[in-house]
This record gives sequence, C-alpha cells and structure tokens, in this order.
Amino acid sequence: MSGKKTAGERNLMFFAGRAHPELADEVAAELGVEITPTALRDFASGEIYVRYLESVRGCDAFVIQSHTAPINQWIMEQLIMVDALKRASAKRITVIMPFFGYARQDKKGRGREPITARLMADLFKQAGADRLMSIDLHTSQIQGFFDGPVDHLFAMPVLINYLREKLDPATTTIVSPDTGRVRLAERWSDSLGTPVAFIHKRRDLDVANQVKVHEVVGKVRGRTCVLIDDMIDTGGSICKAADALYEHGATDVIVAATHAVFSDPAVDRLKNSRISEVVVTNTLPIPEEKKFDSLTVMSIAPLIARAITEVFTDGSVTSLFEGDS
Repeated sequence: MSGKKTAGERNLMFFAGRAHPELADEVAAELGVEITPTALRDFASGEIYVRYLESVRGCDAFVIQSHTAPINQWIMEQLIMVDALKRASAKRITVIMPFFGYARQDKKGRGREPITARLMADLFKQAGADRLMSIDLHTSQIQGFFDGPVDHLFAMPVLINYLREKLDPATTTIVSPDTGRVRLAERWSDSLGTPVAFIHKRRDLDVANQVKVHEVVGKVRGRTCVLIDDMIDTGGSICKAADALYEHGATDVIVAATHAVFSDPAVDRLKNSRISEVVVTNTLPIPEEKKFDSLTVMSIAPLIARAITEVFTDGSVTSLFEGDS
C-alpha cells in the first residue's frame, strides 16, 4: 500500500510515536506497510525533537500515538509530529489516538474549570491535523470538539467476539456500572441476546465524598455478569460494582473494558477482587509488572488497520460497525 507513487497515485505513509511501539508494529503489519523512519529524541531540557528521514510531500499521513503515562510528553510528541508533517507538505494528516487523552474533562463540572478535551481537539487542529481517529471516546460529544472529521471506532466487536464463546446467553447478564453506560450495555445485550442490568449509586450521607452502591437494578441472581466500561483507571469503581453484584447473588463477574489505564493501585485491586477475568484491549501499553493471571488483552490493531484502509481509499468507516449501532 506504501512505496513509490506514480502520477495520480496516492501514497499512504504510517508514522508512530514512541509511546506504544508494539501496537504501532501490529498496525503496520496488518496494513502491510513499514513505519516511516523518524528521528525522535529528547533534548537534555526535556524538549522533543522530530525529523522524518524521507520525503513526506503529498502523502496521506497517518500518525499513531497512545496517550499513556507520561501522558503530557506523548501528546506533545504527537503534536510536534503533526506540525512537522504539515510543514513538510503532507497532503492529508490523520491523527490516530487510540485513547483520547483528557477525554474525561469534557465539560465544566464547577465554575472556573477548563474543558480540556476541547483544548486537545483545538491543539491538534492548529498543529495541522485534518482528521482524528479514536476508540471508545469517554463521551460522544467529544466528536463535536474537532473542526473536521472524527472517526469514532468501537472496541465492542473485538471484546464480544472473545467473550461470545465463553458465555451462555441464557445465564448471562450485561451490567452497566452506572446509569451513564446503560446505552452501551443495551448494545452489548442486543449483540449477545442477554438481559441488561445497571448499578444505581448514591452518595453516602454519613461519609463525605463517598459513593455508596445503593442497589442493582436488573436480573443478576444466579447469573454470570459481564461488567462493561470504557476504561479502568484506579479500579475502585469497577471492584465495588463487582462486590455489589456478588452481594446480589451473581455467581460470576467478568469485566470488559477498552482502555487499561491501570493507575495505581488498580492492579492490586483487580488481583485481590472476586472478578474472575478482566478483558481489555491494547489501546494503551500494559507493562509486564501490570499484567496478572486473570487479565486477557485483545489486540485492537486489526480494527485500526481496517479504519485506516477505509479512510485512505475514501471508503466508509461507519461500515465497520453496521449492525452494531
């Protein structure tokens, strides 16, 4: 798909930052292209240097970077990569951020707070991005923050394809950990043919800043429950949700989430919980010290590669999810 171009022929070039080289290599292999050679290094001051080692003039550029810790460094590196492409006359620049950094800051909860997710979109537009591609945005409204096309990909088919062989729909319930994920839970249930439940949480009036699981709404007693979410950060909420399901009679709890942020003490919490399996994707790198026996990691690379191909050939990214919406 890449290589020398002739007159009138478009040229796909794939670029990768340093945050998650394993995922970049997998995507390149799926596409059948090489990652474009790039000089990426840090100056003594911490500033980042970027230079492409071959011409990018007129190319259709795809730049992948996972927004993982140290998140600000990798976001800045991707911004500089986009700026370098724009100044080197790339024809179109698609920014691929499997996990959209700062996505949880998508609105003002209180006065004098920023909307950092909007700032992120503005930064990439100003740097020269023509298009954004991300997976399971924390909220769909983020698509409207960017002045251009946004390809919002969904990991649900990847996770479902793995779990389908392990689950009996007759004894399985899909569970949303809060009311905000009920619509996603319904999409899962439609695909698997299972009922839906959700966990209703209220503040504990006797303890300041403490969320108390109040009740489980739906049929969970005697059933395998699949708790779904877009991300696992510190793991506190998902572990409390699993405890609530067991208290209400669930026989087994599996967790399925797209983004394994795994900030401390997430791994300890998950390892010591009653959750039988945690299924995530590799949108973010998971170092060996954060892997544990009940963790299953599914590759998101084939999905990203298919989306890149659709964009490059002016196909339909939406067609990847026909029947899943």
